[in-house]
Amino acid sequence: MVHYIIFFTNVLRLLEEQGLTKHELSARADVSLSFVSDITRGTGNPSIKVMEKIAAALETPLPFLLECTDMPRDALDRLAGTKFFSSVPDGYQRVSAVVSDYHAFLVSVYAEQAQEQLQR
Repeated sequence: MVHYIIFFTNVLRLLEEQGLTKHELSARADVSLSFVSDITRGTGNPSIKVMEKIAAALETPLPFLLECTDMPRDALDRLAGTKFFSSVPDGYQRVSAVVSDYHAFLVSVYAEQAQEQLQR
């Protein structure tokens, strides 16, 4: 369920950033307006196929719409009704970012080090 929350909050943010209406998104994605409205209210349960259509209409990779959000963790937890990030121990954070190849390499090195420390 949490991924749907992240998805709909990102869709709302992109609609605002791109100056699109739900009606325009509906037409671009070939998804009914009522279903787009349900999704953006957090009451829709879109399939992967529908999420792919919406991501394409917003010219955004689907994984980006599912893996990160600007919402604070406590707000996400409240919406989800659970601790979404509970699998990450205290002192660690799960992040997602677009970085250069070099910085991605550095992050992968740091991630390996963190995994080693967590396994001890």
